[in-house]
Amino acid sequence: MFPTRSPIRPGIHFPLGATAGLDGTNFAIYSAHATRMELCLFDGPKLQRETRISLPECTDHVWHGFVPGVKAGQVYGYRAHGPYEPEMGHRFNPQKVLLDPYAKAIGRPMVRWGPSLFGYRTGAAREDLSIDRKNSAHLAPLGMVMDTRFDWGGDEPPRVPWRETVIYEAHVKGFTKNLAALPEHLRGTYAGLASDQAIRFLKDLGITTVELLPVHHHLDDAFLLENGRTNYWGYNTLSFFAFEPEYAASRDPHEAMREFKGMVKRLHQAGLEVILDVVYNHTAEGSQRGPTLSLRGLDNASYYRLSPASARYCEDFTGCGNTVNTMNPAGLRLVMDSLRYWVTEMHVDGFRFDLASALAREAHGWDKHGSFFDAIGQDPVLSQVKLIAEPWDIGMGGYQVGNYPTGWAEWNGRYRDQIRRFWKGVDVANDAAFRFSGSADLYNHSGRHPQASINFITAHDGFCLRDLVSYNDKHNERNGEDNRDGANDNESWNCGHEGDPAPPEVQALRKQQAKNFIATLFLSQGAPMLVAGDERWHTQQGNNNTYCQDNELTWLSWDWQDDAVEMRDFTRSVIALRREEAVLSRKYFLTGQSHGPNLPKDVIWWNPEGREMEGRDWEAGFTRCFGMLLPGAALQLKHEDGSLLRSNTVLVLINGHYEDLTMVLPATDGTGDWTFRLTTCDRVPRENFVSGAEVNLPARSLTVFTSAPE
Repeated sequence: MFPTRSPIRPGIHFPLGATAGLDGTNFAIYSAHATRMELCLFDGPKLQRETRISLPECTDHVWHGFVPGVKAGQVYGYRAHGPYEPEMGHRFNPQKVLLDPYAKAIGRPMVRWGPSLFGYRTGAAREDLSIDRKNSAHLAPLGMVMDTRFDWGGDEPPRVPWRETVIYEAHVKGFTKNLAALPEHLRGTYAGLASDQAIRFLKDLGITTVELLPVHHHLDDAFLLENGRTNYWGYNTLSFFAFEPEYAASRDPHEAMREFKGMVKRLHQAGLEVILDVVYNHTAEGSQRGPTLSLRGLDNASYYRLSPASARYCEDFTGCGNTVNTMNPAGLRLVMDSLRYWVTEMHVDGFRFDLASALAREAHGWDKHGSFFDAIGQDPVLSQVKLIAEPWDIGMGGYQVGNYPTGWAEWNGRYRDQIRRFWKGVDVANDAAFRFSGSADLYNHSGRHPQASINFITAHDGFCLRDLVSYNDKHNERNGEDNRDGANDNESWNCGHEGDPAPPEVQALRKQQAKNFIATLFLSQGAPMLVAGDERWHTQQGNNNTYCQDNELTWLSWDWQDDAVEMRDFTRSVIALRREEAVLSRKYFLTGQSHGPNLPKDVIWWNPEGREMEGRDWEAGFTRCFGMLLPGAALQLKHEDGSLLRSNTVLVLINGHYEDLTMVLPATDGTGDWTFRLTTCDRVPRENFVSGAEVNLPARSLTVFTSAPE
């Protein structure tokens, strides 16, 4: 039993969650429709002993009480009493032990799946309308009262400016699981990500910002476990506050929390930001036929969007069965409190919001002026961190690329699609030029800058880069769904020979095409995002939906074979070029106009014939070869003392055609020579050229020259 003989006191209704004090713990939990709330304290060798305490007070729909003697380390849950009226949206069932949505750590993960976790009798007629009376205490996930103190040692966020940001999307486990230089117990953990070896690699590559796939505590779907798989990506969140314990080297929740904070602290010391991929749009409880584990049993009608036609059913804008109700103050507060917690307590630097459009839906549909955006925009903490939206969901009107408010960046799906199509030979120069120049057609409104565009070629969802240039069709057979899962990727390009092994000439063409994508990504205006593994020629063997593959298919190799070294070094060289040449990451969009007296245009699009591109050139249906000239003198950067900083002029030569072409180089604005910097094709001579020289551009290649100012 818990160590107290004193009676429970009323306590206070704020903050929500379990707050440990000197002589006990305050518990506070929201439910607008409950009639009674029982706190359940668990102890004993297998947490089999349960003590139930009715919370004595309810203030503004928050049930609360102070329990003397309860300290950090106590494992707990709730039983919520109230109406079981599914057709009215209410699914209270006090036989089900519920996880506190504000629990800061998991004291016991869900032991296993079983019928008692469901509020209704599975298999009954109209089953979700029935009620199940089995006690779920032996299986239910439980929270733990936490002591969150940590010595941050003066930790400060790196605050990398957006125009200098280079994002690396990575999975905590998959990134270091195969890193043999680490002790085995640290591989695939928060500590592993913060290791000297991992940090050295990230810094050497040129990364500024690590974007982690979900680290909130998630559930593994029953159908996956039955078939020997797990929800590896973690987009099945159960708790918006608790970290995923499986990624910690320590099994003790307090040590694991300190490990996570230590990871952030070490990455910050190295100048690296930490962004979390967060899933607030839905929870692991799924549809009305899902389990009763937390929000559903606490207040289904408040926390989830329910169908206007029948409150029995969830509205599903996510494809995962339910949608968190940010129109309700309780749902919105849960999301906002969680976000602030991860910034103020865990010191993360920003968020990428999965299916963000679902969070911004009001009763009439998606609304950029809705409560979710307003709440974040006025928040003195959250408005100052990096905010990245996946700007779509699966509902009508959910695709909102380019329409998010000021202060938000977005995954630019148009960039991904059109750059892929250009290098495949489908789109022409006009489409690619818009994406190279920062996508002003999407973001040049409401004070937004090119960095509102998160440019990417690949992401965790879809083909990795090597597979993009190696497979025509997805090969997801290992997922156990007869290859029906995962969208078919029609923008792949495989050089006429699918999969591996492949003849040497085909392998060379694949790497050239992959380098084209890498170079384009880092030579475009906007904020680039690189997927972990693309820089080392990682393959997932044609699987474009590896969400359930916790194995060598997704774990990165640190065994640097020749191909991996080649791709790593090329990627590093392009990132370094972007960092060195300020014209490649301007604050403002490229417009093709001059922005001051005696200044050149900010970009000149160059025709292979040796002249500036004209309207008829862009309109030609076959134009896939062009140059992008970025005059350094147009930049007008200044040193701290106010003196003018002259930048090199950068010339990017792009041939997306299937045949070799020649290009007449423009005049330089400085030394008269074009200095070779990099190329994606081995057939390009690595030498300098004079103005007006004719240069051969191999089919499907990209080459960069620079010229120094006078």
